[in-house]
Amino acid sequence: MELSRRTFTALAGTAALGLALAGSGGAATGTHGPRSVPTGPPPPPPRADGRRHRIGHDAYSLLVDGRRLVLWSGEMHPFRLPSPSLWRDVLQKLRAHGHNAVGVPVPWNHHSPAPGVHDFTGVRDLDLFLRMAAEERLYVVLRPGPFLGSADIDAGGLPGWLTAVGATAGTADPEYLRHVDEWLSAVNRIAVRHLYTAGGGTVLLYQVEDGFEVPDGDPAGRAYLTHLYAKARADRIDVPLFHTDAHFGERPDGRPSPGMLFAAAGGAADPWGGAVSGGKGYAEVRSAHDAAEQRSGHLARLADGITVHNVRMAFGGTSWGWLPGPGVYTSYDFGAAVDEGRRPTREIAAAQQLGHLLRSVPDLARLDPAEEVRAEDGRLKVRHLANPDTGAQVYVLRNDSAEPVDSLLPDTAVEVPVTVGAHDAKLLVTGLSLGRRRLAFTTAQPMLSTTVGRQDIALFAGRSGETAHVALECDSEPLTYRLDDEPGWSYDRGRLNVVVPLGPGGLSRVLLVGGDSETPMVLLFADDATALRLWPYETPSGSMLVYGPALLRSVTLRGATAHLVGDLVGETGLEVWVPRGITAVTWNGRQVRTQVSRAGSLVMEGLLPGVPEVRLPALDGWRRRAENPESGSGFDDSDWTAADRTSSHSTTPVPDGGPVLFADDYGFHHGDVWYRGRFEDTRGLKTVSLSYSTGTQGLLMAWLDGRPLGTHRMPVPDGDTAGRGTWTATASFAVPKKLRGKGPHVLSVLVRPMQHDGGDGTGGAYKAARGLVSVRFEGGSREVEWRIRGAGSPDRVRGPLNDGGLHGEREGWHLPGFDDGEWRSAGFPREGRRQGVTWYRTEFRLDVDPDVDASVGLTLEDDPERAYRVQIFLNGWNLGQYINDVGPQHTFVLPNGILRTRGPNTLALAVLSDGTTPAGPGEVRLTLLGAAQGGVAVEAVDSPGR
Repeated sequence: MELSRRTFTALAGTAALGLALAGSGGAATGTHGPRSVPTGPPPPPPRADGRRHRIGHDAYSLLVDGRRLVLWSGEMHPFRLPSPSLWRDVLQKLRAHGHNAVGVPVPWNHHSPAPGVHDFTGVRDLDLFLRMAAEERLYVVLRPGPFLGSADIDAGGLPGWLTAVGATAGTADPEYLRHVDEWLSAVNRIAVRHLYTAGGGTVLLYQVEDGFEVPDGDPAGRAYLTHLYAKARADRIDVPLFHTDAHFGERPDGRPSPGMLFAAAGGAADPWGGAVSGGKGYAEVRSAHDAAEQRSGHLARLADGITVHNVRMAFGGTSWGWLPGPGVYTSYDFGAAVDEGRRPTREIAAAQQLGHLLRSVPDLARLDPAEEVRAEDGRLKVRHLANPDTGAQVYVLRNDSAEPVDSLLPDTAVEVPVTVGAHDAKLLVTGLSLGRRRLAFTTAQPMLSTTVGRQDIALFAGRSGETAHVALECDSEPLTYRLDDEPGWSYDRGRLNVVVPLGPGGLSRVLLVGGDSETPMVLLFADDATALRLWPYETPSGSMLVYGPALLRSVTLRGATAHLVGDLVGETGLEVWVPRGITAVTWNGRQVRTQVSRAGSLVMEGLLPGVPEVRLPALDGWRRRAENPESGSGFDDSDWTAADRTSSHSTTPVPDGGPVLFADDYGFHHGDVWYRGRFEDTRGLKTVSLSYSTGTQGLLMAWLDGRPLGTHRMPVPDGDTAGRGTWTATASFAVPKKLRGKGPHVLSVLVRPMQHDGGDGTGGAYKAARGLVSVRFEGGSREVEWRIRGAGSPDRVRGPLNDGGLHGEREGWHLPGFDDGEWRSAGFPREGRRQGVTWYRTEFRLDVDPDVDASVGLTLEDDPERAYRVQIFLNGWNLGQYINDVGPQHTFVLPNGILRTRGPNTLALAVLSDGTTPAGPGEVRLTLLGAAQGGVAVEAVDSPGR
């Protein structure tokens, strides 16, 4: 949600909340800080240094220790990557690609299986994540909710047990606030140890609630937010607090605030059936949100004065188990710049180029709107801004047409035509200081300005096929050396003009010596693909720049040697600009022979190798067993819970005469739920009508005395209904004549409720019933005694969102070590029609080189007419749900750590088939999603077994 320009929401209208940005205890600058901070170097990359730090703001930007900071945050969800050692992998990729911060929501439901119970161990270790972020020199924007409506998770992150208590979320209801306070106390006890103000970590900002809108004149809503604000301060959270409610305007003290946007589009969520992607999945979403679209949006927001950005998502991850909200399927790839398999995509070029620019060119942290500029070609829209301190002029050019535009920019210092691609944008600067020289104009976007060792370096990037023209003001002509074939240059009347075609030959280098400065300068020119192999890095001894590898993770300087750690994909060279005194380089622990180039860099002799081949085994040796004994008339349900309640806290009305059949009221909040109803007489019974309520793509199956009555499924959402969080329907089944007679009889019903609606955190959408609502018999009334059974108690490792109520789950059929020796051998594709559940198990072994980070997925494919769905369990972890005739997802990421890349793995598939078509699965295979030589050390995630 974008706030008004220069608005950093401060919970206006409540005097106690007027200083939300100011922090407390003297740690933050806030409204008492300097009112005019000149343009200057940004603060150094943050770390847990044990020192006090001041955080404030003015109309232009955040101020950290009196220095301007443009926050360029990328959002990731640690809970969507249930392998804690891989959190570091993603954090390193975000930092390397230009982000200086990470946005982190903390979902209540992931950590709280029961009232008052808050688990921060294992895959829920928030303390570990915050330590990692500090070690990787990233600021943290912490978002503990309690409601997380923007995260697309079950009930907006509210815990399942909250559906069955009297509390009303999003209000000042005392019972709700009691639960909220317990939750926030648990989070804040961890967060307070990692606040940047005290030097314990890098938590810079803290969000109060998420997407919660308070209409004007709503005192109850304001009272609720006031309570959350006061709670954070009482728990010693003294970093700036913010809230994304567009109804709040300028600060009540009249002081303007920097613009902020915490949902800068980095892709989009896709619903079941693929209404957003046209049924093509996240590959199509990524195509729609390509680098050009990303660049256009990011630059437009910068021109609007937004200097506090959070790109959502920078890495999406996986909605494993019963984590996802109703509107999304298992994959939460999101079309993000780093895909679900943790692989940077081409779309990351836009974020990387802008991120490094914002970090290295301080002029962009303080910009004012300047006089209007019109391009000669009207299809090119121009936003003109200026830095009041340095005089640098910034032009954001946007082309919304379907073809490239080549145009002059009259009344600017740009003297040659500028090209902007179709549906693309570009940032140009004139009058900018680049080290010790001054840029007259450029037709390529600057990406980096830094000093390495004894020379200045300026990097310009653009689209392949474009020509970059850079003009430097030079009163006296420097010695100019073309170090590659592509650049051309000329000197005329105090201007050095360098012209370079982008793309051919990779990186182009031009060396300037003498002239107006005694400090040499290297001009570098790269197209997008080449720029994705350039890695700036800050060390205690100064800046570095590395060219060649697929990723630079870290640099350590010891003596005269720079020790580089990173990833390789293909065979590549290595070029390194290093601080003074560094004469040698290692790559991933191995010495690299180098020589000094004319550009002042150390250049490797020879090439670094590409990634070794990764071989994946075929999946065979499958064993099969049918389940759902609960459908049989003789099944013993004596230990099941009696469904005999007459009242409920649900927002769904209890049918007249009851009983309450809602699953949440009996403690079953996630996964499949079984019902068994006993009654005495079916004479005259014609139909059974079962009303039920689920999230998107819920279903119901019914049996009478073990005989299938049929299956009912919620419809596939379309563009108009993709946002619907609760679906209700009545399934009517004819009762065969042969089943009509004196009792006793058993009606068995299996409901897959899917997830709870989150709504906007108010109004009780999360309390809408899941499971059966009512049962009606045509042909006479029936007295029915109901029992219900869902998931068992969650284990400590996987938490409350992993298992559901299938018989095989309760019996451990999905766990490593389960003895399936009596199961039947099976092969795919499977034929036959059967309503119900069938399990398949196999084991496979991987032997991936320990120096290789291989991302592996499981792919299922079949005739789309076959009606079945599959739950995928790897080593006991529920990693997703596949619906064959709905889609669009066919490949499921198997996270390393849960996946043993060097050892045995147990794969189990629970298949639900409606009995109308041949049941699956069809083809099931492992798929290599990507591989790199390098990566991080991966620690095995516990997988409880038998």
